[in-house]
Amino acid sequence: MAPRPIHRNPPPPIDRSVPGLAARHVAQNAVATLLGPARGLALEDALGQSGRGLNLEPGDAALARAIATASFRRLGFLKAALAERLRDGLPQKPDLLALLVTGSAQILDLAVADHAAVDLSVRLAKADPQLTHLAPLVNAVLRRVARERDDIRAAEDDPLKRNTPDWLAQRWIAAYGEAAAKGIAAAHLEGAALDVTVREDADAWAEKLGGRRLDLGSLRLEGREAVAGLPGYDEGAWWVQDAAAALPVRLLAPRPGERVADLCAAPGGKTAQVAAAGARVTAVDRSAARLERLQRNLERLKLSAELVTADALELPEDKPFDAVLLDAPCSATGTIRRHPDIAWTKSEADIVRLAGLQRRLLDKAARLTAPGGRLVYCTCSLEPEEGSARIADFLARNGDFERVAITADQVGGHAEMIDHNGDLRTLPSHLGGGSGRGGGVDGFFGSLLRRRG
Repeated sequence: MAPRPIHRNPPPPIDRSVPGLAARHVAQNAVATLLGPARGLALEDALGQSGRGLNLEPGDAALARAIATASFRRLGFLKAALAERLRDGLPQKPDLLALLVTGSAQILDLAVADHAAVDLSVRLAKADPQLTHLAPLVNAVLRRVARERDDIRAAEDDPLKRNTPDWLAQRWIAAYGEAAAKGIAAAHLEGAALDVTVREDADAWAEKLGGRRLDLGSLRLEGREAVAGLPGYDEGAWWVQDAAAALPVRLLAPRPGERVADLCAAPGGKTAQVAAAGARVTAVDRSAARLERLQRNLERLKLSAELVTADALELPEDKPFDAVLLDAPCSATGTIRRHPDIAWTKSEADIVRLAGLQRRLLDKAARLTAPGGRLVYCTCSLEPEEGSARIADFLARNGDFERVAITADQVGGHAEMIDHNGDLRTLPSHLGGGSGRGGGVDGFFGSLLRRRG
């Protein structure tokens, strides 16, 4: 589905001769979009639409993304700091709020000189007819943020309470307990490391890439180099995939020659895993553009799959598969460490809406599974309605399926990643997430089911 277009006032002209100004304009405009009425739009799409026509250089595009991401990663903290330093509280105008938030994020979280963050924010205000009269306010507030950096940082305690939307915090406390919920919130502040899945010889590639092999089977890289410039990328030795995201296929355990369906397949990391195992994989996604990117990735990896552009709900059922993987569309709250905007752009209504789609997709996946075959249902969500509740509902209605309990051996000995039902449940705080040592994984749910033969 194509991203919804942003309907906003025409952007002010940007002086391209000022280094970094266009990048900051794109970041501020994208953040303003998501703080305004376009909730639900992904940050990457907002950045793309905000930068349309500016033709940013790669370095500027990366800077815009870094500023916008930092703004959402600590949005609760940033808004609290700004509210304390504004006589009339937080501004209601998304454009002004975004300008103050992105400026503060540069000062507090990025390796940006204070004077550059302040000066370029003021320039953006002056260039916008709607904000030009507020340029002195922007200047005064951001200078105060820079002066009081240490005090602001010292006040950043309890990320669950002060940096997490209340509706999400309450959900996680109810589902996992307060201590675990606090661990999740702390892990979100750290961001995510770069994990890769290798086709073979993981120890050798760990040495070549300067990473370490995780118990889960993935490699975790320590550096921040551009992915395409790393050893092994061009020859297709590995692909980027969070360690938790690689687990569902490990549970499915595809075998050479098996017919496997990967439903909702894009971006394709799981398709690559299945193909690398020697199975004959049919990758299904409703987005032709996403499947084109998947095909390009498969070509780089020298792997093959049958790609089908279709709504999975409309697939024919006359030739069931030996195994089916359903990575269902979800709220993606398990990926907030990578995409912090999700915490602030999703709502409980999204969870309710998507749970209905997940129910229909799971029933369809069951009909595509041959007798004696395996079905893995998974979501990158922390919400029970999109995980354990879906499986409980499914099993209550489908007596010809049974749950296959996951063992600790299947997840690298990490018994904490298995819930009381025997399903996969990873939390961002697992593997040392929130400890400040580059740990953590995405929040994933997965259930391994078998159709009775």
